[in-house]
Amino acid sequence: MPDVKSARSIALRPPDYLALGVVVVLILFIVVPGLIASHDPLLPDSAAILQGPSASHLFGTDYLGRDMFSRVVHGTGRTLLGSLIAVVIGLGVGGALGLVAAYAGGWVDAVISRIIDVLLSIPGLLLSMVLVTALGFGRLNAAVAVGIASVAVFTRLMRSEVLTVRNLPFVESSRHIGADTRRLLLRHVLPNAYSAVLSLTALQFGASIIWIASLSFLGFGAPPPQPEWGLLVAEGREYIVSSPWLVLFPALVIVTAVVSISHIANIIRTNATR
Repeated sequence: MPDVKSARSIALRPPDYLALGVVVVLILFIVVPGLIASHDPLLPDSAAILQGPSASHLFGTDYLGRDMFSRVVHGTGRTLLGSLIAVVIGLGVGGALGLVAAYAGGWVDAVISRIIDVLLSIPGLLLSMVLVTALGFGRLNAAVAVGIASVAVFTRLMRSEVLTVRNLPFVESSRHIGADTRRLLLRHVLPNAYSAVLSLTALQFGASIIWIASLSFLGFGAPPPQPEWGLLVAEGREYIVSSPWLVLFPALVIVTAVVSISHIANIIRTNATR
């Protein structure tokens, strides 16, 4: 019977497979972009300016004749790598602060909690814009800014999970028989908190895509002519009436990626609570 329950807990529905399929496609875009999109994303073609979607140009071409599908595919790695850097920073710094706040308690917990409350009161995108302005424009700085802006959500969750787990009976028993703090963290606290943290990590990855694309759209990210999802939307907005595919396809890819990753976060959260 335990095996049946375990099997049911990881059962996937058709929408789940669709979300996983989108993630697999995005990974292929990153790993083998040249095999998926044969056109050079930076090479202009004066004979193919502003052509609509066709068999030779699936997403059409831009105002310089560059293949939009190729630019979207090659821009995937830049956008998602930036999101990954942001999540790693947020998870690493935020997770550490949450652990310290929960285990230290007292004035340390109070100071960290007040700082986190202040950061959470500021919209993430606005905080990212302020930080990237201070750090300087560029793809890496945009990722770092988004990562710093996401530290607060990871700190709050980690603190909450640690405070919940550390007071459970089996953790108290381990403490009474002489288990040190390091052993308690590695053997009991972190393994019981990982599912919630993993779910937030996936959810925050999707949010980071939106923030990084937004920063790129506003000109804080990678400079032209490098393909990046937000930059592609920004470049196409001047032609949105005459050539709507310049905005439609990059925006559709952004939405599809974020929705799929958010759905995976929901799968993790749902299975963790069963």
